[in-house]
Amino acid sequence: MSRLKSFATALLVATCLQSLAHAQLLVGQTVGVTGSAAATVKESMRGAQLYIDAVNARGGVNGQKVQILTLDDKFDPKLTLANAHTLIEEKGVLALFMTRGTPHTVGIIPLLDEFGVPLVGPSTGAMVLHQPLKKNIFNVRAPYQREVKKAIAYLSTLGVQRIGVVHVDDTFGADALAGALEGFDENKLKALFVEKFDRAKPDFSALAPRVAKQNPQAVLIFGTGSAVVDGIKALRAAGVTAQIITLSNNASGGFVKALGDQSRGVVVSQVFPSERAVTYPLVREATGLAQEAKITLTPAMVEGFTNAKVLVEGLRRAGPNPTRARLHEALESFKKFDLGGLTLSYSPDDHSGLDFTDLSIIGPDGYFRR
Repeated sequence: MSRLKSFATALLVATCLQSLAHAQLLVGQTVGVTGSAAATVKESMRGAQLYIDAVNARGGVNGQKVQILTLDDKFDPKLTLANAHTLIEEKGVLALFMTRGTPHTVGIIPLLDEFGVPLVGPSTGAMVLHQPLKKNIFNVRAPYQREVKKAIAYLSTLGVQRIGVVHVDDTFGADALAGALEGFDENKLKALFVEKFDRAKPDFSALAPRVAKQNPQAVLIFGTGSAVVDGIKALRAAGVTAQIITLSNNASGGFVKALGDQSRGVVVSQVFPSERAVTYPLVREATGLAQEAKITLTPAMVEGFTNAKVLVEGLRRAGPNPTRARLHEALESFKKFDLGGLTLSYSPDDHSGLDFTDLSIIGPDGYFRR
């Protein structure tokens, strides 16, 4: 009888150990794996996976592996909402991670609030996600408006005054435009023109010639991925020789590759240190893992890598039996958390994340130069 009991006990222990070995911290992501933002999305996801794979290889978080369950929303806000329902209600994810797109992210806020699900590291710098405080959104990157103001201030110091704006006609474009208008006011300038294009069906055939007639010295273009690529090519084809500036949502190798010969000299704002700034321990760590994986680090990968570090630390602090509420509490416990040369803090009154902003220019070799 004692032998049978011992066997049963051993079997139970073995079963528990096997269960722990396969235990997972399930995190959901709805993002445009296909669609106009796909190139940058894939790079940021690769950066996040670099860190998560390294954590899992070391045994995971509190003995559990981190799994990111990604659903493709094709960069369509309606699919984003549908996917979020699936991830939260059917899959029971602990959190959502690194959504992309302003209207996409804003559209799921009521769902996050209903179920108390934290969203970590949305890949959008819309001010509406920062102010007023959104209880379940934990931003990592700086706001777009800060990027825009930095770009305008830089142009102003160079004596550039004839600056126009071209923006996508959605909440992202409106947010970036608001930052631009504030930036113009702060530097005692006025926009030379403001043009907008449709998000679903961008068409620059009439817009580009209108811009060319204004003879701008610089053009700020706010949009995503392939639409901005098409817009820049159309502007150049129409004879626009102005300095082109776009935002950090286009800071990817895929964006540069899509621009081809038109990429040289385009200024792209950045919200993380350079992918070659190995003086930052964060970048040095990401570089080492990228080299092991035999891939080239890009700005978008640095963003994904950083977001993953925040997510993993939150999961670690949430303890061995994390819940959505415990993860939320754990994230709000961050006080000057060192990401590797950058510090991040949250509180019940502030989920803004980092304030780092910089400008880069695409060189003839296709690399972003600071």
